[in-house]
Amino acid sequence: MFDLKLTGIKGLVVLVVLVSVALVGRAHANPRYASIVINADTGAVLHESNADASRYPASLTKMMTLYMLFEAMQQGKMTLDSRMPVSVHAASMPQTNIGLRAGETLSVRDAIPALIVRSANDAAAVVAEALGRTESNFGRLMTEKARQMGMHSTIFRNASGLPDRAQITTARDMVKLSVRLMKDFPQYYPYFSTQSFRYRGITYNSHNRMVRNTHGVDGLKTGFIRASGFNVATSAKRDERRLIAVVMGGKTAASRDQHTVKLLDRSFKKATPAQLVASSNHTSDTTHSRSNSLTDAPIPAAKPIVSLTGEPDPAAILRGEFMPVSDVSENSNLPKSNSWAVQIGSYFEPSRAHAQAQAATRWVAGEVAVVEVEISNRIFYRARVVGLQKNQAFNACQSLSRNGMDCMVVRS
Repeated sequence: MFDLKLTGIKGLVVLVVLVSVALVGRAHANPRYASIVINADTGAVLHESNADASRYPASLTKMMTLYMLFEAMQQGKMTLDSRMPVSVHAASMPQTNIGLRAGETLSVRDAIPALIVRSANDAAAVVAEALGRTESNFGRLMTEKARQMGMHSTIFRNASGLPDRAQITTARDMVKLSVRLMKDFPQYYPYFSTQSFRYRGITYNSHNRMVRNTHGVDGLKTGFIRASGFNVATSAKRDERRLIAVVMGGKTAASRDQHTVKLLDRSFKKATPAQLVASSNHTSDTTHSRSNSLTDAPIPAAKPIVSLTGEPDPAAILRGEFMPVSDVSENSNLPKSNSWAVQIGSYFEPSRAHAQAQAATRWVAGEVAVVEVEISNRIFYRARVVGLQKNQAFNACQSLSRNGMDCMVVRS
């Protein structure tokens, strides 16, 4: 047992160690957890936790299958009345399914609710073969489409989300897909609020209880396999503001839903309508799964991890949290200079800082720089893209935000 009869500096050190050990234990309590909440209109990240960590998409995969189907319809290759053949492969898909038999056909009109409401694996395979000849080839087409969307961390191998160790994604990529479904196919998005559909005399009810139970929620999709835990991508609109949340790795469907509701409620409250609309004024709440694990414990109020000057909050350093930086307004009180930079984040390792800065150059032009700073007797490394004029820096930061990277404009 620990001897707690300590005072002064020695006692404080022991207390810090005990707290740190407890937090590390909680961080590993649910290694599958990841989450992100964004403003659908601006792309501003309002919350994220493990958003870039590899996860199994499970049936969130079917959102991409639907995207491919909606695109084929928009291009005139399919209509709601088009009928797709059911192969032996499709008919052999395990539950959940709608009992399709080889040699039959399935209409697009029935396939859409089968995928959304029932999350039918047999219907997913039918769509895959209709659009890609084989499901494996369709997986390649899905992956190519994901790359075009900026989903650089996603690989698809099947159309359903059934277990495949090579089929991976991230919470950030899934929120990008959610946005694209809504913006590219607004005429089809209402399908995602469907609560039941009837096929061959059987009524199927939706697994997505958030649509009927949560204020403002009007879509998208749930998913589960044993390796992934309980996933959900959901969209909510309140007072003309729309947020999209992705939560992955829930221990139960109920705890996943409760946690998602808390994230949505907090994200709607944490910013004024003007702040939610202005993409150049957003802040990001990024923490490890330690503080956002899917438990019944209340989610703590959002705390900034860095100040507007890019300095880490010492309390966040103690918690061991990753330190992003948030975009600031062009009307802020930043020093005036002809040399500006976009700061991507502050990191404990110089290699990670360099990698993040290098990744940013996929969307903005500039030179990569890593700046070493000492704060509270600890060395940190700031990732920056430098050599920009003021307007270039603000435009670059907005471009990065649209592509899911947090940033801040600073004088270099």
